[in-house]
Amino acid sequence: MKNIYILSLFLALFALNTSCDDDGGTSVIPLKTGALPDFAVVEGSPAFIDLTGLDNLNLQFTVGVGVGTPTSFDLKAFYATVDGDLYGPVILDTGVTTFPKEYSLTSSDIVSAFTELNSTDDIQLGDMFKLYTSYTFDDGSQLEVLNSEAEPNYYAADFNQISDFKINLDYIVSCPSDLGGDYSVVSNGTSTDGAPVNNPLVDFAYNVTLTDNGGGNYTISDGVAGVYQDWYCTPYGYCFETAGTMTDICGDLSGSWTESFGCEITLTGTVNADGTLSIEWENCFGDSATAVYTPL
Repeated sequence: MKNIYILSLFLALFALNTSCDDDGGTSVIPLKTGALPDFAVVEGSPAFIDLTGLDNLNLQFTVGVGVGTPTSFDLKAFYATVDGDLYGPVILDTGVTTFPKEYSLTSSDIVSAFTELNSTDDIQLGDMFKLYTSYTFDDGSQLEVLNSEAEPNYYAADFNQISDFKINLDYIVSCPSDLGGDYSVVSNGTSTDGAPVNNPLVDFAYNVTLTDNGGGNYTISDGVAGVYQDWYCTPYGYCFETAGTMTDICGDLSGSWTESFGCEITLTGTVNADGTLSIEWENCFGDSATAVYTPL
């Protein structure tokens, strides 16, 4: 089953990067090449919306083109509340023909963009300000990078794992976070696969590094802290690390990523008073584990 996931991923990426194809007969199936943006936070600018510093907020970022040749783009935004409401989309800039373009937004700019927000008092912990692009091409066609539900549109979510550019930019309302560094991890977990020898896995030790990407966002050097290597190296050749992602919102941890079987892993956890992290993760197969991260 895991080999099928890998094959499906490669076939999807091939199809999305092909401009035309043949059905095996006499007809040709035209597939239009789209475009993907490249967002980047300006160095020194905050990567999150600090709830304790809204009066001095200044979000600086650039919008370029990572893939494709659009003639122009509109910069658009959603505002997602922690209570589940979704505002927008709204247009922040339109008809942009010079890439990349730099922007600067204050908390007042965000409030003014959405009629549902009356003042900065309406900005709450856990809210999300989501930026994306709408592209126009030389034939007049358009492509929205996010759909009306603020979900990825017209591209594989796996591009977020393999590309060197950021397809959309999310600013979460949070608190300052400082979890970067090296950790020793002890995991206990259970696999739904019949191949692993150590199943359930008990007190499995491994070291990982959390890389601080700003805004409470972190990359975990191995999102499952070596568990996959113990379970799946011998039977399936999964003898390598797969980076995971994690977000810290004032002590509440969450994240998701796609591993090399093509299966999504979801992570939850908390930051403890002693500096340790309590982590739980589960994949789409039903494999799961709990882990304690201790700073080295």
